[in-house]
Amino acid sequence: PPPRGAPTQRYFTWDEVAQRSGHEERWLVIDRKVYNISEFHRRHPGGSRVISHYAGQDATDPFMAFHINKGLVRKYMNSLLIGELSPEQPSFEPTKNKELIDEFRELRATVERMGLMKANHVFFLLHLLHILLLDVAAWLTLWVFGTSLVPFLLCAVLLSTVQAQAGWLQHDFGHLSVFSTSTWNHLLHHFVIGHLKGAPASWWNHMHFQHHAKPNCFGKDPDINMHPLFFALGKILSVELGKRKKKYMPYNHQHKYFFLIGPPALLPLYFQWYIFYFAIHRKKWVDLAWMITFYVRLFLTYQPLLGLKGILGLFFVVRFLESHWFVWVTQMNHIPMHIDRDRNMDWVSIQLHATCNVHKSAFNDWFSGHLNFQIEHHLFPTMPRHNYHKVAPLVQSLCAKYGIEYQSKPLLSAFADIVYSLKESGQLWLDAYLHQ
Repeated sequence: PPPRGAPTQRYFTWDEVAQRSGHEERWLVIDRKVYNISEFHRRHPGGSRVISHYAGQDATDPFMAFHINKGLVRKYMNSLLIGELSPEQPSFEPTKNKELIDEFRELRATVERMGLMKANHVFFLLHLLHILLLDVAAWLTLWVFGTSLVPFLLCAVLLSTVQAQAGWLQHDFGHLSVFSTSTWNHLLHHFVIGHLKGAPASWWNHMHFQHHAKPNCFGKDPDINMHPLFFALGKILSVELGKRKKKYMPYNHQHKYFFLIGPPALLPLYFQWYIFYFAIHRKKWVDLAWMITFYVRLFLTYQPLLGLKGILGLFFVVRFLESHWFVWVTQMNHIPMHIDRDRNMDWVSIQLHATCNVHKSAFNDWFSGHLNFQIEHHLFPTMPRHNYHKVAPLVQSLCAKYGIEYQSKPLLSAFADIVYSLKESGQLWLDAYLHQ
């Protein structure tokens, strides 16, 4: 590689870049410049996996989508620069639609000129205040009405609402969509996910950015890691599983056992222990300290009213209720959509194939933390959520022009589609399993 600051001399072809996608060498392309991330990926602030998912590929659009201070990031990137694409090489791989990419980049520039990437801080302040008020109301319910069954359950429902809504709010800070500097977003992210929810920010970043980089891509999106051990997901992967005679579970019944090991179990039985394992195993001591403040506060406020057994019971009920809320909302946008291995498509196509929307309404917006606008959120992950509905018509026009399906559906239909898609995938697996 040339010395730092020296003019770039080396030229590469896409074939040469594509070959550097393994464990030993990892290259990627941003704005026609070729970067060697073989060592850097371990130090990447967003996590080693998320940047490695684009090894051997053009990463211009995800780079633009994820970073809010691109000038600062580009300074750090200079030391990784090893050359650029040869002049005769196209700016994108042949698997990608050049016209669509160019037009989306124009759309992104338009969105920035319209001010849609700037947050309304009052919106997020009010959202935080409503979470804190519900938290106080939950405690007051037991303090005023006693600890009999009805006040206990009402308190649990209020605390579950606090946890779900804090989950949507930490998502905003995690995506750097509230403040113009990463520092303030990170600080508030630690407060909301750590102190209000008892989970590590680093764990969320590690998992969620991978999902955004390559949604519904098997082996790259951790949100579909339940394939194939628990569920057969997607038409292509399910048929492939059947042909290989793989049977980890009775997949033809997965739409039934989803109700047992999906919504009820994810948070209380899996996430609850895994988040501690993650923080300790990776030595995330700052995250662990924030998490401990959540459990200390929970104990100090509820122990005088409920005692230790009562707190444990309340905590389990809250996580159980929250888990249902979380799973149905987060899966309704992705599980019914296209699931496959990474085919290295352009940014717009990969996001639209993997995501769908739920119709806008005041309740749907609040209930899902505006994740009913999943398409817009995936195309512009740092956009403040209160602006999704403003960019939606522009995205719909782009999709219509290029013949890309833009799905939007009622909330209950979206929930039902999770079950229908699991049933269809299970049947496809069975057919392939029996007829090979």
